[in-house]
Amino acid sequence: MSTRERFAAGIVPVRWIDGAPRLLVLRAYRLWDFPKGEVEGDEVPLETALRELREESGLEGADFVWGREGCETAPYSQGKVARYYLAHCAEGEVSLPVSPELGRPEHHEFRWATPEEAASLLPARLQPILAWALERLADPAV
Repeated sequence: MSTRERFAAGIVPVRWIDGAPRLLVLRAYRLWDFPKGEVEGDEVPLETALRELREESGLEGADFVWGREGCETAPYSQGKVARYYLAHCAEGEVSLPVSPELGRPEHHEFRWATPEEAASLLPARLQPILAWALERLADPAV
């Protein structure tokens, strides 16, 4: 894990809709992202990623068919780094649960986006994560 003081972890959730991959993206204000949050206490990044998937989208099932290797962002926002994992999330309805800390949902909107839509919505810092995920999705060995 990164030795940086601020480290986050998340999941790039994938679901096949009409035979094509769709990626779950969440919007908070004007910013789109995948479900993620800061690593807390003794959590390992994968535990954080699964917790954040559940807390931010209501999804429970994550199948790591592409392995449990992650891809990290370059440092952003005062040195924060986020590690993302790619997971197939075939079941469950997405919801935007109320955050107990905020008293409202953390996010305003969600979409199961095509790769092209995701590329147009996600900020520059997540474009390498998207490219990594799409490369893994295209690997016929998996």
